[in-house]
Amino acid sequence: MTIPRRSWRGAGALVAAAVVGLTGGVVSAGPAAAHTPTWAVTCSEVTVALTDYTSSVPNTVTVTVDGNDLLPTETFGREFRKKLTLPEHDKPVTVRLVVKDAEGEGKHSIDETKTAEVCEEEPSPTPPTPTPTKSVPGEATPSETPSTGTPEPSATPSEQPSESAPAVPATSPSSPDLAETGSSSSTPVIGGAAVAVLLAGGGILWAVRKRRTA
Repeated sequence: MTIPRRSWRGAGALVAAAVVGLTGGVVSAGPAAAHTPTWAVTCSEVTVALTDYTSSVPNTVTVTVDGNDLLPTETFGREFRKKLTLPEHDKPVTVRLVVKDAEGEGKHSIDETKTAEVCEEEPSPTPPTPTPTKSVPGEATPSETPSTGTPEPSATPSEQPSESAPAVPATSPSSPDLAETGSSSSTPVIGGAAVAVLLAGGGILWAVRKRRTA
């Protein structure tokens, strides 16, 4: 059985129309499923990634922490990416993300909250314990502080006395007592008597010589 050429042309036109229809359906479905808002919260930061939004409309994004602005309202087009650092906190805080899609009825807008926990402090490393040194029997232990100074001379005095030292004379028990060096009341009398004896002796000698001469 032979199919006329007009039938072939009609079948080709139907196939082409079907392909165009499928392609148009895929293209028209693309923008509806293109909006991709993602965000993550840790104890120290917030990451926001908004992709495939409509670039011809003023979309907006806002991030707050316990009601305070972490990211004031900012306008974006096709996409928005940013990493925000959370303020220091000693208790869990609530992070809120508000995205407003300005296309059509704004059905891709989101308003979500997440909790940022407190960051745990890392424990300080424990210092290593020193290993004790084992002593081996039979080995001499070196002195911790070896003596490097000059030996001091012996402070013991010599047993033999020095030759140049003068000998102290021993006091004889039978020797008379030493004369007193102090003055006495009888000293003038004794001195006068001695003078009189000397004069008398001198007179006697002079008289004897005179007699011999005569």
